Amino acid sequence: MTNVRDHQTQPCVLGVQDLHLRYGDNPILQGVSLELHRGEVISLLGPSGSGKTTLLRAVAGLEQPHNGRITIAGQPVFDGQARMEVPAEGRNLGLVFQSYALWPHKTVFDNVAYGLKLRKTSAAETGDRVSDALKNLGLGHLASRFPHQLSGGQQQRVAIARALVYNPPVILLDEPLSNLDAKLREEARAWLRELIIRLQLSALVVTHDQSEAMAMSDRILLLNGGRIEQQGTPTEMYSNPNSLFSAGFMGTNNTLKGRVEKCDGHQVGLRFGEQLIWGRSCGTAPAQTGQDVTGVVRVERIQLADGPGPNRIPMELVTSMYLGDRWEYVLDNGHSLVRAHGRQAQPAGQRWVEVPAEDLWVFA
Repeated sequence: MTNVRDHQTQPCVLGVQDLHLRYGDNPILQGVSLELHRGEVISLLGPSGSGKTTLLRAVAGLEQPHNGRITIAGQPVFDGQARMEVPAEGRNLGLVFQSYALWPHKTVFDNVAYGLKLRKTSAAETGDRVSDALKNLGLGHLASRFPHQLSGGQQQRVAIARALVYNPPVILLDEPLSNLDAKLREEARAWLRELIIRLQLSALVVTHDQSEAMAMSDRILLLNGGRIEQQGTPTEMYSNPNSLFSAGFMGTNNTLKGRVEKCDGHQVGLRFGEQLIWGRSCGTAPAQTGQDVTGVVRVERIQLADGPGPNRIPMELVTSMYLGDRWEYVLDNGHSLVRAHGRQAQPAGQRWVEVPAEDLWVFA
């Protein structure tokens, strides 16, 4: 993965400042700002209704914000204060829709060439650009076919070729892999990332799939209620959440409820039944002695132990589930179910579960 700091020295190709948008009295975007640099990929991640698709459509010119500013390659395309807006067709952005939106009666070549013909590009240049775009995506041999003669993955590549053919400064992708089955989605994720690196594309991607966002992105913006909850590299987002929402949204997690009994700087001791376990205080408000708090720990960080010890809790192992590359254990702590991973099946019964102190994030 390219380090996001490498992109900060590159020109800003897309700028969004303090963007606000509402539907009637319902605020959808509440002061969103971002900068996308040349060669960088940013994924917009968040639950349904968080504003990620609306933000993408506002950048594309398909939604009209109520305030804020949008610039493309340094030129304003929307300014709420100046009451200025460039229409979608004047923004020169590549857009890949979730449904692909291919013309069923046009060939692959004509689908990809459509945007160039609207721009009155010469036939010779159109032919060269379309051929290059199809070649880059491994579609050269399919130029004369129609969409119904293609697989889902091939249709997706045609939609991307159409978005790239006129060399836009930014390509916008709205759930680009969601229409593919699980196995093809993993393969498509790999070649799309390779294409982005090879062509040094600048891309803004909407996705609901955190694995997809982490695999393809240099930076992730996690949206919550129309605001940016947290942003950073995939590693930062996964390993250093700054809120309970961020911790819970990223990764596969266990949640433990407890009360703070001891504090030692950022280290806090939590009472779970008869056990005291230690975790790390996270978030903007440090945990205080006597507070009821929520602990979050990734499923892959919990381990079964062979007996009592530091940061170990007794639990009842209910069942083991085979997932192919690992076993998943389901344990009952008396209040909720906890999951852990291992290399082999385990019989039901009481177990000791170890929760590493550095991996238990405590939020007040």
